[in-house]
Amino acid sequence: MGYLRLSKKTKKIDSYRLKIMIFTEGTILRPVNIFQYFNHSTYLPINNAVNVIKSWHEQGADVIYCTSSRRPKEIKKIKENMLKLGFEGTQLYYRSSNQKYRDIIESVMPNVLIEDDCKSIGGKWQMCITYVKPELKIKIKSIIVREFRGIDHLPLELPRLI
Repeated sequence: MGYLRLSKKTKKIDSYRLKIMIFTEGTILRPVNIFQYFNHSTYLPINNAVNVIKSWHEQGADVIYCTSSRRPKEIKKIKENMLKLGFEGTQLYYRSSNQKYRDIIESVMPNVLIEDDCKSIGGKWQMCITYVKPELKIKIKSIIVREFRGIDHLPLELPRLI
């Protein structure tokens, strides 16, 4: 498991800070059109995702992301695109060739995991939370949103989110 740092700040993140992990493609980012589906570096924010996440970040949450991409060049382009679009956060996680999403989730252990339902690629078996060990899964608030519909309906206030 690797990650790219999003924030330019080198300030150490408080380990007691609320950690929100958000899956990028399909949850907060969408393709420009059907022909750009596999060009993740050109994705756009879904609805008001940038401002929703900014609100959580400003309230003190450590917002981190997880991408489906595994290729270093593509991951770097996704990072650059997210920064250009104004997404707040500290890290963009990705899987190495032999890792599964659960490996990232179990290592990072976010307080809240927000991801889409993966309807277009097979559903639940493709989601990050599905194969997380049960004893760890109960410690994570899992929020599933409809694919490509965004997170606008989620509470802006952190206490209501958790």
